[in-house]
Amino acid sequence: MTSDHVTTIPGDRTDDRAPLVELAGVSKYYGNIRALEDVSLVVNAGEISCVLGDNGAGKSTLIKIIAGLHRHDSGSFAIEGEETKLANPREALDRGIATVYQDLAVVPLMPVWRNFFLGSEPTKGKGPLKRMDVELMRRTTRAELLRMGIDLRDVDQPIGTLSGGERQCVAIARAVYFGAKVLVLDEPTAALGVKQSGVVLKYVAAARDAGLGVVLITHNPHHAYLVGDRFVLLKRGAMFGSHSREEITLDELTRQMAGGSELDDLRHELERAPAPTHLGGHTSSGAEK
Repeated sequence: MTSDHVTTIPGDRTDDRAPLVELAGVSKYYGNIRALEDVSLVVNAGEISCVLGDNGAGKSTLIKIIAGLHRHDSGSFAIEGEETKLANPREALDRGIATVYQDLAVVPLMPVWRNFFLGSEPTKGKGPLKRMDVELMRRTTRAELLRMGIDLRDVDQPIGTLSGGERQCVAIARAVYFGAKVLVLDEPTAALGVKQSGVVLKYVAAARDAGLGVVLITHNPHHAYLVGDRFVLLKRGAMFGSHSREEITLDELTRQMAGGSELDDLRHELERAPAPTHLGGHTSSGAEK
C-alpha cells in the first residue's frame, strides 16, 4: 500500500521530489479588500522562482505569507510536502525560510561582522565571564563572505559604508550561513544601478548553486530572466501568468509584464489622428471677397 506522505529519517533523501515551498490557490483578504486571490507558486531546491508585478500587484502580501508574518485565508501552503500555516517569522526561520527585505534590517554604524551575527551572537566563557566571541564572529564573517565570492576589504568597517549591492550580498551570505533552505528576496535590485544590480544577481545565482530555493520578487523582467527558472506574474492580487524558462522568451515576458494587450490598446489610443487638410473651416474654392 502506497502513501503520498513521505517519512523523513536522518540521511534519507527520498523527499527530494517535494518542493521546498509550494503554494496552491492561496488567497488573502483584509476585510473586503482582496490582496491575493488564487495564487500558486513552486520553489524547488537549486532553482530561482521569480515573482513579477507592479506596485499593488500583491507581491508584498505573498512575501508576508511565505515569511510567516500573515496567514493565508484559503488555499494550501506546504513546506517540503507538509501543509502548514506559519505562526510567525521565527517559525519560518526555524523551517529554513529566510527573507531579505528591500529595506535591510541592519545597524549602519555597527561593523559588518556584528550585523552578520545580529541577534545570534556566539559567546564564550561562563557565568560572569560570559562574553561575545568577537574573534570567531570576525573570522566566520570573512570566511562566509569569501565562500560566496565576496572579498570584503575589512569586516570591521561599519556596514553603512558599504554600497547597497554589498549590503544585499552580506544579507544573502548571512542567510546561507544560518541554514536557510529557501531565500526570499524582496526587490534586491530596485534601488541599485546596473553594475551593482549585476553584482547582486551574481550572488543570487550563487545561492541557487549552493542548493537553495530562491524566490526573487522584482518588477524588472530583464533581471528576472537573467537568473530565473520559473516566472509568476501578478496583477491586482491575481495571477495572470505562470511560465517555466523554456516556455517564454524575454520579449514575451516583458510584454506581459508591461500589460500585453492593454499596452497595445493604449498605443492605439495615443496614436495621432491625421492632421486636417484644411484649418479654420476655409476651402480653396470659397475665396472671400
